[in-house]
Amino acid sequence: MSLNDTVFAQRIHIGFFGLRNAGKSSLVNKITNQEMSLVSDIKGTTTDPVKKSMELLPLGPVVIIDTPGFDDIGPLGDLRVRKTKEMLNICDIVVFVTENLVLSKDEEDLLNIIKTKEIPYLIVHNKVDLLDSYPNNLDNEIYISTNTNIGIEELKEAIGRLNLNKKEIHYVSDFVKKGDTIILVTPIDKSAPKGRMILPQQLAIRDLLDKGAVAIVTQVEELSTTLNNLKNKPVLVVTDSQVFSKVMKIVPEDIPLTSFSILMARYKGFLDTAIKGAMAIDSLKNQSKILISEGCTQHRQCEDIGTVKLPNWFKKYTNKEFVFEFSSGHGFPTHLSSYSLIIHCGGCMLNDKEVENRMNQAIKANIPFTNYGISIAYMNGILQRSIKPIYNE
Repeated sequence: MSLNDTVFAQRIHIGFFGLRNAGKSSLVNKITNQEMSLVSDIKGTTTDPVKKSMELLPLGPVVIIDTPGFDDIGPLGDLRVRKTKEMLNICDIVVFVTENLVLSKDEEDLLNIIKTKEIPYLIVHNKVDLLDSYPNNLDNEIYISTNTNIGIEELKEAIGRLNLNKKEIHYVSDFVKKGDTIILVTPIDKSAPKGRMILPQQLAIRDLLDKGAVAIVTQVEELSTTLNNLKNKPVLVVTDSQVFSKVMKIVPEDIPLTSFSILMARYKGFLDTAIKGAMAIDSLKNQSKILISEGCTQHRQCEDIGTVKLPNWFKKYTNKEFVFEFSSGHGFPTHLSSYSLIIHCGGCMLNDKEVENRMNQAIKANIPFTNYGISIAYMNGILQRSIKPIYNE
């Protein structure tokens, strides 16, 4: 996969924020070296967040996000400001653009929100070409002009120096060594994307190939034959969560077994929270409200896991009736207090920051938070077995 093919979820998200007419769009065009955003002297020209994938060294693949002005007004303006605030939930870096040497009250309010979310940020003072003099650059304050290109390269370098505190996390390869055999069970049914594999399966294959391990990909119907044909036992079997109940009957107890969804929860940094959240299933009361949230926005199939299979499995496991609500894509409820449980997808199409924010919202509201694969494993009585390879590592 080339850098240009890197999916949004695995790119560093850099958001440009500020008041209307501060020069955000002009700066974004300078950073991307193209006319990505419409620019004019009229306040409020940017009406929706605009995203662009590119490579920005030394960070690598990034997503540049241009946002509407934080001081937009009127009914539509309020909606734009709300959308701008939502963009903060997915940003790894914030570039705060101002045309003032001293921040205004509105700008201070926005900066305080950014600080509260603990997002690394730079303050960029634009239009310094109109000033007789201006201070020297600091570690987190850069003085620029999009009209004369003053400070643009210095800004790019400053963005690259920001410490994101990101540690390298492997998806599955840290469980294996060169030459090991791993079986990946990937069912192809009505809900499978036509002509391609879902991202967790792609991640697993590429990660294992990079390690020099042997990845065998099969469907559940061929799993028994695949196991029997191997001279040596696989060191790990990874399955799609939807066929957990079938796979666990086929794979002997002495072969470690887990799922793509459980590996994704670890990869995204919420495995411990998700395990604890699954334990809350047994304490749910009749008519409890459950939120099932999915990061994708694909067309729902008749056997969709989120809207059909999970509710049916919950009813069968608990013998209770629940009220299910659903969200998808970047839409996620602001108020969570009415829910007794939140079940999220693996989050493969959302970046780490957005998944982390959703988890933290749930924790703050004291709502149990888990994901598809872990809840399915719990209801199948296989959770302890499926997390054992991870915690024994």
